[in-house]
Amino acid sequence: MPRRILIQLDGDAQPSTFDAVVAVDAGADVLLRHGGVTADSVVPLVHGALFTRGGADLAATAIFVGGSDVAAAASVARRVADTFFGPFRVGVLVDPSGANTTAAAAVVVAMRHLTAGREPLQAVVLAGTGPVGQRVARLLVRKRMRVTLGSRSLSRAEATAATVRKQVPDAQVSAIESFGTVRSGSPLAGVLAAADLVVAAGASGATLLDDAGRAAASRARVLIDLNAVPPAGIHGIVAGDKARAEGGSVVYGALGVGGTKMKIHRAAIERIFQRADAFLDAEELLAIGESIG
Repeated sequence: MPRRILIQLDGDAQPSTFDAVVAVDAGADVLLRHGGVTADSVVPLVHGALFTRGGADLAATAIFVGGSDVAAAASVARRVADTFFGPFRVGVLVDPSGANTTAAAAVVVAMRHLTAGREPLQAVVLAGTGPVGQRVARLLVRKRMRVTLGSRSLSRAEATAATVRKQVPDAQVSAIESFGTVRSGSPLAGVLAAADLVVAAGASGATLLDDAGRAAASRARVLIDLNAVPPAGIHGIVAGDKARAEGGSVVYGALGVGGTKMKIHRAAIERIFQRADAFLDAEELLAIGESIG
């Protein structure tokens, strides 16, 4: 049995140590790490993966696409897929900045508590124009949820909503400006009041939902804050919260979601060594998360 070789393609100068450690723990025997990878430079690296092993042995080679620039990683992933032909292909996991596994995990934990109730369910994704927020929104609309994307910039939120509609043509997704204190009677307060789910997907250092926002979202059954660094993205939630009951809601912090994220990440590494035709993006990672619970 050939050794499992994982080829890590990272757009950053120094490939992610986090991704490397997870890969080894998930069963990669050999890790080949490449930094500074671009769509223009990736083809020879893919050819090196395809033409060194034959037959069934090729399945023991796989590719991980990462890096902190999510758009650049998506471009690299597309070029990787375009380089495959016929039987010359290997399993691929796409997870730049952990955006895909984090988004998948957030949706998995949310849906544990949202299987019953009125339809369609309504969600608000704060910082919805960022890498994780966009993917959370995309996955939620595929669940037939009605999603509102919040952002400091209404124009960016509208552009992101349009992108989601292109990806999911029947998506019910809209945009709203969300910044600062939520004022009673404001459009944002109205959207929060109707929400079954609120997800804060912002960067560290910004509180996206303060006390007033929490009060406005009083009927939400699930609140998830994906920021692990104080101050909290949603006031009152701490990183370690995991299905903590608070009033009529359950709340999750970043570490509370993180256990599910890590399970998905490890299972995905295993999957790309099992199937040479596996190409795992956010949707495929959500399916993995739902299968492992």
